[in-house]
Amino acid sequence: MQKIKSKIYNLLRWSQKYTQTDMVYLVEGGFWLTFGKIVSTIASFLLTIAFANLLSKEIYGIYKYILSLAGLLTIFTLSGINTAVIQAVARGYEGTFVSALKTKIKWGLFGGLISIVLAGYYYFHGDIALTLCFLVAAAFLPFMDSLAIYSSLLTGRKLFKFSTKYDIITQVIAAAIMMVTLFLTNNIFLVIFAYFVPNTLLRLIFLKITLKKFQPNEKKDPKTISYGKHLSLMGVFDAIASQIDKILIFHYLGAIELAIYSFAVVPIDQIKGLFKNIHLLALPKFSQRTIEEIKQGILKKMLKFGLVISVITIIYILVAPLVFKIFFPQYLESISYSQIYAISLIATIVMLPIAALQSISAKKELYQLNIYSSIIQIIVLFLFIYFYGLWGAIIARVIARFIGLGLASSLLKKTK
Repeated sequence: MQKIKSKIYNLLRWSQKYTQTDMVYLVEGGFWLTFGKIVSTIASFLLTIAFANLLSKEIYGIYKYILSLAGLLTIFTLSGINTAVIQAVARGYEGTFVSALKTKIKWGLFGGLISIVLAGYYYFHGDIALTLCFLVAAAFLPFMDSLAIYSSLLTGRKLFKFSTKYDIITQVIAAAIMMVTLFLTNNIFLVIFAYFVPNTLLRLIFLKITLKKFQPNEKKDPKTISYGKHLSLMGVFDAIASQIDKILIFHYLGAIELAIYSFAVVPIDQIKGLFKNIHLLALPKFSQRTIEEIKQGILKKMLKFGLVISVITIIYILVAPLVFKIFFPQYLESISYSQIYAISLIATIVMLPIAALQSISAKKELYQLNIYSSIIQIIVLFLFIYFYGLWGAIIARVIARFIGLGLASSLLKKTK
């Protein structure tokens, strides 16, 4: 067995002169991250099948609307702090981990407060179901995403095996609980409750396990929290842009149309999620290099990454009709929307220049990227949905993705 490992190691080292990539690191870290994403995607796929066949389109549309608004409110949990913690830990500064968690929860309380306001709004409009749903969201919003910061400590230390294991357990148990709930009831309040409770409790458990097993050192980088807040502020428009399409569709077209749209985009977003590992792997590596070193090799990496994704895109477009007929027969009208939306997969390579900019703390460039690309996406989505309905939403999302790719590449090129 040791000889086999040695041969594989030597083969990976030999291949580096052709790939210009640390293949040993990529395979070691990438194996666990990719394995985790595969399991997560399978769990999500099974859950999507359950939603398609056990919930009506109207209830599912309402469910997506609630989660979209909840997603907007997670802005207050300062997601950028997670990235800042990864970078700090990668450089050996772990002392700000606990204060980062407290900061996220403290700011997350504002999101919970706004959710209570939304609950009051729907109560005065006689919608008790939505009132209860937003009260549930208010109770969990400050904590659910904040507690997941344990993954940043593990990622910064390159302990991908443990972060993957914890994520897999969380995903599988949460999906199983949701499936059981869908089998038993169509009550939207119980469905929302089944979403927030297991995700929050499991993240709390793994946070405690991580702190006990991998106790952070006391070295602090005083810039970590500040930089995390900057990243979070940069991401505000992006967070709005990522949810506004569903909110606009619900408002202008209705819950059923939102359900059709959601099933058109969810397979693509799940495929895109499989490649999220590239960003997690690249960020610690880029953080240890100069900007000039990064620039020298990033174009080749983007082209190779883009070629792989292009092949996957073509395969998806060809097999999508069969997949929908077998697994989502109630949503056959989503097929053509999904095939066009698949083109946006190619723009996933944007995560490489973004990781490069984050690794050098290029605040100005990251601000420009997030603000400009997000504002463009919001405007295009609003206009296209208003005038062209669901097709407008799909086309707007594709256009916005490629604009973001072009802008990120341009900003990285100009960075010194």
